[in-house]
Formats: sequence, structure tokens, C-alpha cells
Amino acid sequence: MEQFAETLRQENIGHVVINEPLSKHTTIKLGGPAELYVEPKDVESLIRLMDFIGTAGKEWFVIGRGSNLLIKDGGIKGVVINLAKGIQHLNYVDEERIVVGGGYPLIKLVTIISRKGLSGLEFAGGIPGSVGGAVYMNAGAHGSDMSNIVTRVHVLFSDGTMKWLTNKDMQFSYRTSRLQAERGIVVEVEMQLKKGDKDRIVQEMKKHKDYRRDTQPWNDPCCGSVFRNPLPDHSGALIEKAGLKGKKMGGVMISSMHGNFIINVDKDKAKAQDVLDLIAFIKQTIKEKYNIELETEVEIVGETPVS
Repeated sequence: MEQFAETLRQENIGHVVINEPLSKHTTIKLGGPAELYVEPKDVESLIRLMDFIGTAGKEWFVIGRGSNLLIKDGGIKGVVINLAKGIQHLNYVDEERIVVGGGYPLIKLVTIISRKGLSGLEFAGGIPGSVGGAVYMNAGAHGSDMSNIVTRVHVLFSDGTMKWLTNKDMQFSYRTSRLQAERGIVVEVEMQLKKGDKDRIVQEMKKHKDYRRDTQPWNDPCCGSVFRNPLPDHSGALIEKAGLKGKKMGGVMISSMHGNFIINVDKDKAKAQDVLDLIAFIKQTIKEKYNIELETEVEIVGETPVS
């Protein structure tokens, strides 16, 4: 991998590091090392990187801003590509349509768009992560989600081809998209917004942002909502009803603010395995008490350390 890393450095692909701790790049501050960690400096560099990866036959995995992600303590083999540094362009196609890079921070985008009097993203006020990640999992809240505003997604596939996928092509459904079944990188996203009353739009965005701040532990290291909601039930309510809020394992704990969040309460001690153990405990408890099978929403990746 050293030789491959040196090749990428010589080709000026971007920031390249061997054995980078991924705990530095996840919102829960957990995760083992990346065998090779790369921050491509722009879209062209990303395309060239994928060409090098394909030629060398390396495994790869993409991260954005590290939310909705749990990386196991053994880290990730192959190349970890972080889009959050270099793929952050924002272009205005016309008065109501934008194209935004996959690594662009969603919270920043929501704020900018709302202040321009463009409606459609208010629901995402306070949702962390990148635009690409939000599209990948069809992030949503308050009765709306990304599928309502995304018109096209520019995807770089593992064979090096790039293609614009329409909203229909993306096969959006509750917290899922086509890209969870077919590997590809969200390079940029086209969104159709709507001009409206700026003050009302900003107020709506801030209302959702304040609600999230007041009801969810975003000041604590966490990975976001751990479980999908088994509609019409809600995971957080079920976990609270079961008396599990505040339950601790190792260095992590179920938030006392919201049952569907696991927080890192001891950065020196906590392991990703603690989160996995707590997830298993929650699933077993909810199954026994309510005969409901909880499914994880957080993406769990990486290697289990050899003991």
C-alpha cells in the first residue's frame, strides 16, 4: 500500500495518509484506521483516483462528514475516500435549481439556500452530514426527505463510468436509495427548489433546527439515529418505554435526551464494539418486550479486530 500511496502523491491526487485513524473523521469519534486514506482535491482528482484504484484492484469505501456511520475497531481495508474536503462546489443553474458537490455540508447548504429565499430544504435544518450522504440514505425529517427535491444525481461508478441518474433511477424509498444496492459515488446533486418568502423559509428552517437541538444530543459525539422507525411506531419512543435511556456499555450510553441515539461518553475508553454490543442489547430487549424487530439506520462497516 505504501507504493500505491506514493503513486497517488506523485500524481497530486490530494491528501494521502497510511493508517489514518477514522475516529478523527466520524461524528461519534470512533473507528479503527483506514489502510489508506485519501482526500481528493477536486472532482477530476476523484475520477483519476478511482481509475488508479480500479487498475490496482484495491477495495474502496467513501465517507463524507462521518455521520450516520459506525466504523468497527479493526478499521477499513483498502482505500477510504473522504469527499468532505474537495468536492464542495455549489452552482446555481437558474433561480430555482442548484447543483451541489457530494461533499458539501448539508447544514451549510440549508442555511445558505434558506437565506436566499429558496424553499424545499427547510426540513433538513440541523441534519448533519454531507449532501452525498443525505442522498445515499434519502435523509428526511418532518414529513419530507431528499427525494422530494432531488431531480438528478451525478454518480461515479466503480468501473470508472459517470452517469446522471434521474430521481426515478435513484429508486428512493424510506431511508434508502439505489446506491445502497449498487456501488457508486455521489459526485454532485441537482435539486429543484422553489422561490418563496425568505423570512418564512428561514423561520421554518430555524424551527426544525431548534427542535433538533432541543430534543437530540447533537453536542455529544454520536452517529445520529441508530434505528429506523418501525412505523407507525418510533424507535426512540420504544426504547424509552422499555426503560433503556441512560443504559451504558463500556464507554458509550443510550442518550438520556433521546432513546434512538447512542453517545460516546468516554473518548479514551469507548470502542465501536461497545456500540455494537449496545445495539444488540436494545434489539433483543425490544423484541422480547414488544415483538418488534428493530433495524439499524446507521451504516456499520469495517473489520472486527483479531483478538
